[in-house]
Amino acid sequence: MATEKPLLKVDNLSVRFPVKRGGPFTGKSFLHAVDDISFEVKRGETLAIVGESGSGKTTAALAVARLVDAYQGKVDLAGHDFLELEGEDLRKARAKVQFIFQDPYASLNPRLRAEAIVQEPLDSLDAGPAVQRQERIDELFRAVGLRPEQQRLFPHQFSGGQRQRIGIARALATQPELIICDEPVSALDVAVQAQILNLLRKLQKDFGLTYLFISHDLGVVQHMCDSIAVMYMGKIVEQADRKSLFNNPQHPYTQALLSAVPSVDRKRREATKRILIPGDPPDPINPPKGCRFANRCPVAESRCTESQPALMATDEHHKVACHLLHR
Repeated sequence: MATEKPLLKVDNLSVRFPVKRGGPFTGKSFLHAVDDISFEVKRGETLAIVGESGSGKTTAALAVARLVDAYQGKVDLAGHDFLELEGEDLRKARAKVQFIFQDPYASLNPRLRAEAIVQEPLDSLDAGPAVQRQERIDELFRAVGLRPEQQRLFPHQFSGGQRQRIGIARALATQPELIICDEPVSALDVAVQAQILNLLRKLQKDFGLTYLFISHDLGVVQHMCDSIAVMYMGKIVEQADRKSLFNNPQHPYTQALLSAVPSVDRKRREATKRILIPGDPPDPINPPKGCRFANRCPVAESRCTESQPALMATDEHHKVACHLLHR
């Protein structure tokens, strides 16, 4: 039996930004935000990209959606190279990839009523007559748990959780195949976070959605995702399905991240020793030639600073970039 092709397949994606550094005679420097990463997302599933601030996870998602330019790589979306599309082909393809942004306060136009915000993507695609568009807006408001009369309100008249529901409705408007969720609950209260996460899961089930979920919070990721890619300084250092990663983290960086996740399980709390990460990350403009975590890693060896470890399989469901696991 042939396995189904992934909806999204990213190969060797890199993003770099020019930076000014030094005097007028200094050569051009680049910040290596995303450095040669590859991953895939199966249709109807959720892949989380996790890591601390500055790891490159959001930049990678923006590059997938072509909201920032990729330096190199390939993004295959449903069999089409998304980075090669131009003009009308790109405009049509953009409808299949939508973004839910981190800040529900900043991502909505304060001058537009809620219904106009949700309608914007439909207008940009000239999607059917006005009556059909209004029916679609009504359907979306119901789907995200907002009342019909709230369509006439402005963003400032909503709570943070309600504003994020408007953002979700807007993302769903064009019936996308892939939704990129960029820290969609990090700006919300804890109680509201649970409501929004439950809503995203329900919508995924109801509409067959595929999510690329960006987060720094492994506690959130644990309840949302089928598989996880852990990023550090522009590189994926570990990649696995959810169960494998949480039960058997193999990269020292992942182990440190997971040791900080609170647990209601007393035995797990007692068995988990908090791992502190000393020092600072290396300079992203001048990254080291070896493992980028080596200067902070508690088990690093000399070879870790000499060559960069490849992301290699340790078993059927697990890939890790660490010299100590591939002897």
